[in-house]
Amino acid sequence: MIAFLKFGVTFALPPGIFFLLFLLMSVKLWRRREQGIAAAIFVVTLIFYAFSTPYLSAALMRNLEEAYLPPENPSGDVIVLLGGGATKGTPDFDGSDGLGEGSATRLLAAVRLYHRLHIPILFTGGKVLEDGPSEAETARRALLGLGVPDRDIILEPASRTTGENARFTAQLLRERGFSQPLLVTSAFHMKRSVLNFEKQGVTVTPVPTGYRTDAKPRALHYLWFGPEASALDNSVCVMREELRYLVTKMTGF
Repeated sequence: MIAFLKFGVTFALPPGIFFLLFLLMSVKLWRRREQGIAAAIFVVTLIFYAFSTPYLSAALMRNLEEAYLPPENPSGDVIVLLGGGATKGTPDFDGSDGLGEGSATRLLAAVRLYHRLHIPILFTGGKVLEDGPSEAETARRALLGLGVPDRDIILEPASRTTGENARFTAQLLRERGFSQPLLVTSAFHMKRSVLNFEKQGVTVTPVPTGYRTDAKPRALHYLWFGPEASALDNSVCVMREELRYLVTKMTGF
């Protein structure tokens, strides 16, 4: 009964409620003999519905996240940590501004790696918008709070895109003599990140983290076919990553 209610409520909230409305619109237009428009609305609605189901979005996300697996015994001379967003003015234990969910997950993985290997952490990430928070300084405060000494923290505060992350970081790596970087970023972001570093002539050891879906498909259940905003977000995330990967592959940016 609970599972049935959970399935039903997905059609009472966005995006499910919109799919029902568009379906009703399609039926009404069909009855008014506007079959062409009705069919077009139905097909578009069906496509969006499919991408909004956990069943399809999980399959798409899993395929992207499996591009690289974490090394069993990681080794290197520097941990390159890619930023993933920050919030401005939000309260924290020791100041204001905070790391976004993705960035915080990456940072936690980098700190765990640091305490295992005791090598410097190079954080790369700046202000995407002029009035945005300094992600690099926010990350420094978080790293210090988690026991990483300042001497082992290197900041690259100017980059705004993954391409700039790779370009500016590659310059720092050469200047400081690092040759075996461990790259920490979200699993869905790793494929494109590795490509960007390859374009800069830098070979990295991928250390993906922050997985959005299970490693293996779960048993089939009808709940997997209820539309969810989070599932649609995952589908869009995959499409965005693949599109940006293709652009980087073709243009180098």
